[in-house]
Amino acid sequence: MKTATFGAGCFWKVEDAFRGVKGVESTSVGYMGGHFPNPSYLDVLSRITGHAEVAQLQYNPNVVSYSELLDIFWLIHDPTQLNRQGADRGEQYRSVIFYHSRQQEMTARASKQKLQQSGKFSQEIVTQIEPASEYYLAKESDQQYLAKKRMKDSEKSNK
Repeated sequence: MKTATFGAGCFWKVEDAFRGVKGVESTSVGYMGGHFPNPSYLDVLSRITGHAEVAQLQYNPNVVSYSELLDIFWLIHDPTQLNRQGADRGEQYRSVIFYHSRQQEMTARASKQKLQQSGKFSQEIVTQIEPASEYYLAKESDQQYLAKKRMKDSEKSNK
């Protein structure tokens, strides 16, 4: 198993986009890239910690490649938006790839450059590519939030 960590706006959406990908064995949401130890959601929301909301994946590289995960990452958000995605605003919603190895770093940088040169975006891609740092797991109620919500909504509609 290998680890990949991506920030692309609200971590619920990012995690949900990767949960059904064949080869992604598990997902979680949390915070990375800041300077404040063991931050809570409110700490991160206050913009004092420097953390980004991220989804962390455990994946089988024999089934899904890191490049394929990057392709999904680029599709699920607008990488030209600085510190925001949709209505979400603040550095915690920044577009960021946290790499866990030199190979991931090189692959991420090449992928970003290729996308920028493709002309798909008229603006510069502002996605940061940084070494992975301490990962702080968000509270249990945030884990697989959208999947749980869909299940709950489905149960309500079946009553």
